Amino acid sequence: MPNPRLASRYAKSLLDLAIEKGQLDTAYADMKYLQAVCAASSEFVSLLRSPIIKADQKNSIVAAVTTGKVSELTAAFNNLLVRKGRESDLPEIATAFVEQYNALKDIHKVTLTTAVEVSAEMQQAIAQKVKAANSFASVELESKVDPSLIGGFVLEFDNNLVDASVVRDLRDIKKQFQQNLYVPQMK
Repeated sequence: MPNPRLASRYAKSLLDLAIEKGQLDTAYADMKYLQAVCAASSEFVSLLRSPIIKADQKNSIVAAVTTGKVSELTAAFNNLLVRKGRESDLPEIATAFVEQYNALKDIHKVTLTTAVEVSAEMQQAIAQKVKAANSFASVELESKVDPSLIGGFVLEFDNNLVDASVVRDLRDIKKQFQQNLYVPQMK
Protein backbone atom coordinates (compact mmCIF):
# COMPACT_ATOMS: atom_id res chain seq x y z
CA MET A 1 0.00 0.00 0.00
CA PRO A 2 1.51 3.37 -1.00
CA ASN A 3 2.62 5.57 1.88
CA PRO A 4 3.17 9.16 0.67
CA ARG A 5 4.57 10.41 3.99
CA LEU A 6 7.17 7.68 4.13
CA ALA A 7 8.08 8.20 0.45
CA SER A 8 8.42 11.93 1.02
CA ARG A 9 10.71 11.44 4.01
CA TYR A 10 13.01 9.00 2.23
CA ALA A 11 13.08 11.24 -0.84
CA LYS A 12 13.95 14.25 1.33
CA SER A 13 16.77 12.30 2.96
CA LEU A 14 18.20 11.33 -0.42
CA LEU A 15 17.79 14.90 -1.67
CA ASP A 16 19.64 16.33 1.32
CA LEU A 17 22.43 13.75 1.01
CA ALA A 18 22.77 14.41 -2.73
CA ILE A 19 23.04 18.16 -2.07
CA GLU A 20 25.63 17.53 0.63
CA LYS A 21 27.69 15.28 -1.69
CA GLY A 22 27.28 17.64 -4.66
CA GLN A 23 25.49 14.96 -6.71
CA LEU A 24 22.00 16.45 -6.93
CA ASP A 25 21.65 16.33 -10.71
CA THR A 26 23.08 12.79 -10.83
CA ALA A 27 20.60 11.61 -8.19
CA TYR A 28 17.79 13.31 -10.14
CA ALA A 29 18.78 11.46 -13.32
CA ASP A 30 18.92 8.20 -11.34
CA MET A 31 15.45 8.72 -9.89
CA LYS A 32 14.06 9.56 -13.34
CA TYR A 33 15.60 6.28 -14.58
CA LEU A 34 14.04 4.33 -11.69
CA GLN A 35 10.70 6.03 -12.33
CA ALA A 36 10.88 4.96 -15.98
CA VAL A 37 11.80 1.37 -15.04
CA CYS A 38 8.88 1.16 -12.61
CA ALA A 39 6.47 2.66 -15.16
CA ALA A 40 7.65 0.34 -17.93
CA SER A 41 7.74 -2.89 -15.94
CA SER A 42 4.85 -3.84 -13.70
CA GLU A 43 6.70 -7.11 -13.06
CA PHE A 44 9.57 -5.19 -11.46
CA VAL A 45 7.15 -3.33 -9.16
CA SER A 46 5.41 -6.60 -8.31
CA LEU A 47 8.79 -8.12 -7.46
CA LEU A 48 9.57 -5.20 -5.13
CA ARG A 49 6.21 -5.58 -3.39
CA SER A 50 6.25 -9.37 -3.14
CA PRO A 51 6.46 -10.68 0.44
CA ILE A 52 7.53 -14.12 -0.85
CA ILE A 53 10.84 -13.06 -2.41
CA LYS A 54 13.65 -12.71 0.11
CA ALA A 55 15.50 -9.43 0.66
CA ASP A 56 18.85 -10.69 -0.63
CA GLN A 57 17.21 -11.84 -3.88
CA LYS A 58 15.48 -8.48 -4.26
CA ASN A 59 18.76 -6.69 -3.58
CA SER A 60 20.57 -8.69 -6.27
CA ILE A 61 17.75 -8.13 -8.79
CA VAL A 62 17.63 -4.38 -8.11
CA ALA A 63 21.43 -4.26 -8.41
CA ALA A 64 21.29 -6.15 -11.72
CA VAL A 65 18.70 -3.74 -13.11
CA THR A 66 20.57 -0.62 -11.98
CA THR A 67 24.27 -1.57 -12.26
CA GLY A 68 26.02 0.86 -14.56
CA LYS A 69 22.91 2.99 -14.90
CA VAL A 70 22.79 4.71 -11.51
CA SER A 71 25.42 6.34 -9.33
CA GLU A 72 27.01 4.79 -6.25
CA LEU A 73 24.91 7.06 -4.04
CA THR A 74 21.66 5.78 -5.54
CA ALA A 75 22.89 2.17 -5.47
CA ALA A 76 23.70 2.54 -1.75
CA PHE A 77 20.28 4.14 -1.19
CA ASN A 78 18.54 1.23 -2.96
CA ASN A 79 20.55 -1.19 -0.85
CA LEU A 80 19.44 0.66 2.29
CA LEU A 81 15.80 0.47 1.21
CA VAL A 82 16.04 -3.30 0.78
CA ARG A 83 17.82 -3.75 4.14
CA LYS A 84 15.10 -1.72 5.89
CA GLY A 85 12.29 -3.56 4.09
CA ARG A 86 11.12 -0.43 2.25
CA GLU A 87 11.88 -1.56 -1.31
CA SER A 88 8.15 -1.76 -2.04
CA ASP A 89 8.01 2.02 -1.72
CA LEU A 90 10.71 2.65 -4.34
CA PRO A 91 8.30 3.84 -7.09
CA GLU A 92 6.68 6.37 -4.73
CA ILE A 93 10.07 7.47 -3.37
CA ALA A 94 11.36 8.11 -6.90
CA THR A 95 8.26 10.17 -7.72
CA ALA A 96 8.52 12.12 -4.45
CA PHE A 97 12.21 12.81 -5.14
CA VAL A 98 11.44 14.19 -8.61
CA GLU A 99 8.68 16.40 -7.16
CA GLN A 100 10.98 17.72 -4.42
CA TYR A 101 13.76 18.34 -6.95
CA ASN A 102 11.33 20.28 -9.17
CA ALA A 103 10.20 22.35 -6.18
CA LEU A 104 13.81 23.07 -5.21
CA LYS A 105 14.78 24.11 -8.75
CA ASP A 106 11.44 25.96 -9.34
CA ILE A 107 10.50 23.69 -12.24
CA HIS A 108 6.78 23.58 -12.94
CA LYS A 109 5.24 20.55 -14.64
CA VAL A 110 2.73 21.43 -17.35
CA THR A 111 0.56 18.82 -19.06
CA LEU A 112 -0.80 19.61 -22.52
CA THR A 113 -3.54 17.33 -23.84
CA THR A 114 -4.63 17.72 -27.45
CA ALA A 115 -6.78 15.79 -29.91
CA VAL A 116 -3.88 15.32 -32.34
CA GLU A 117 -0.09 15.27 -31.99
CA VAL A 118 1.41 18.75 -31.64
CA SER A 119 4.70 19.75 -33.25
CA ALA A 120 7.80 20.42 -31.14
CA GLU A 121 7.74 24.10 -32.16
CA MET A 122 4.14 24.46 -30.94
CA GLN A 123 4.98 22.71 -27.67
CA GLN A 124 7.91 25.08 -27.16
CA ALA A 125 5.70 28.10 -27.90
CA ILE A 126 3.06 26.93 -25.41
CA ALA A 127 5.71 26.29 -22.75
CA GLN A 128 7.11 29.80 -23.28
CA LYS A 129 3.60 31.35 -23.04
CA VAL A 130 2.84 29.52 -19.77
CA LYS A 131 6.28 30.44 -18.41
CA ALA A 132 5.86 34.13 -19.26
CA ALA A 133 2.21 34.41 -18.15
CA ASN A 134 2.88 32.88 -14.72
CA SER A 135 6.44 34.13 -14.07
CA PHE A 136 7.79 30.58 -13.81
CA ALA A 137 11.55 30.07 -13.74
CA SER A 138 11.35 26.85 -15.74
CA VAL A 139 8.64 24.70 -17.30
CA GLU A 140 8.66 20.95 -18.02
CA LEU A 141 6.02 20.23 -20.66
CA GLU A 142 4.42 16.80 -21.00
CA SER A 143 2.30 16.29 -24.09
CA LYS A 144 -0.58 13.80 -24.33
CA VAL A 145 -3.00 12.92 -27.12
CA ASP A 146 -6.69 12.31 -26.39
CA PRO A 147 -8.84 12.05 -29.55
CA SER A 148 -12.03 12.37 -27.49
CA LEU A 149 -11.33 16.12 -27.16
CA ILE A 150 -12.29 16.46 -30.86
CA GLY A 151 -10.25 19.67 -31.08
CA GLY A 152 -8.61 22.35 -28.97
CA PHE A 153 -6.51 21.58 -25.92
CA VAL A 154 -6.48 21.08 -22.15
CA LEU A 155 -3.61 22.60 -20.17
CA GLU A 156 -2.90 21.57 -16.55
CA PHE A 157 -0.32 23.09 -14.18
CA ASP A 158 -0.07 23.83 -10.45
CA ASN A 159 -3.68 22.78 -9.77
CA ASN A 160 -4.91 25.00 -12.61
CA LEU A 161 -6.91 23.73 -15.56
CA VAL A 162 -7.41 25.56 -18.85
CA ASP A 163 -9.97 23.63 -20.89
CA ALA A 164 -10.26 25.02 -24.40
CA SER A 165 -11.50 21.82 -26.01
CA VAL A 166 -14.35 21.36 -28.46
CA VAL A 167 -15.91 18.64 -26.30
CA ARG A 168 -16.20 21.12 -23.40
CA ASP A 169 -17.85 23.67 -25.67
CA LEU A 170 -20.34 21.03 -26.82
CA ARG A 171 -21.15 20.12 -23.19
CA ASP A 172 -21.71 23.80 -22.39
CA ILE A 173 -24.07 24.17 -25.35
CA LYS A 174 -25.95 21.03 -24.31
CA LYS A 175 -26.34 22.42 -20.80
CA GLN A 176 -27.69 25.71 -22.20
CA PHE A 177 -30.29 23.87 -24.26
CA GLN A 178 -31.37 21.83 -21.23
CA GLN A 179 -31.89 25.05 -19.26
CA ASN A 180 -33.69 26.98 -21.98
CA LEU A 181 -35.21 29.94 -20.16
CA TYR A 182 -37.22 31.10 -23.18
CA VAL A 183 -39.52 28.08 -23.34
CA PRO A 184 -41.92 27.81 -20.40
CA GLN A 185 -41.81 24.60 -18.45
CA MET A 186 -44.62 22.31 -19.59
CA LYS A 187 -46.38 20.09 -17.08
